[in-house]
Amino acid sequence: MKIVVGLGNPGREYSATRHNVGFMAVDELAARWNVASWREKFGALVAEHRGQETVLLVKPQTYMNLSGQAVSALVRWHKLDAADIIVVYDDIDLPAGKLRLRPAGGAGGHRGIESMLAHLGKDAFARVRIGVGRPPEYMETADYVLGRFSAEEQPLMAEAVRRAASAVEAVLKDGLAKAANEYNK
Repeated sequence: MKIVVGLGNPGREYSATRHNVGFMAVDELAARWNVASWREKFGALVAEHRGQETVLLVKPQTYMNLSGQAVSALVRWHKLDAADIIVVYDDIDLPAGKLRLRPAGGAGGHRGIESMLAHLGKDAFARVRIGVGRPPEYMETADYVLGRFSAEEQPLMAEAVRRAASAVEAVLKDGLAKAANEYNK
């Protein structure tokens, strides 16, 4: 079993924001896999896809900064390890639309990842980072990531979300190293 976690914030007011591209990628996977039944479990919305391997799609409802609580509870319940997790999230250190896959590492200032590291006690989970670009100098980072995409950014980010979902599928099928070779270009 694998867990694909999309990081984001619950609620309509956050649904189309930069910080919610992780949720968007998980929703894209759910649509591709015809998964429609979500249930609340351990503070997260969880849907199950049964393919060659069972994959749980997870959208923590604890808000970004507490994402690790829900994810660690699911990992313990299903007796999994951090290596069974793929996390999809926004990254301001990457240009808008760029993807970067990594096998482990630090949080890089991302509070959702900080929470996961704190609650899991391990950094050995796969990451699919979706670049959302840096905020303009006059704007606070929190305001930027909680803001919506401009009309010019929307097509680029919609494509990035589709590519992130494809990258997750590649990780599940071929492993992280091979997927990273393809998507880290």
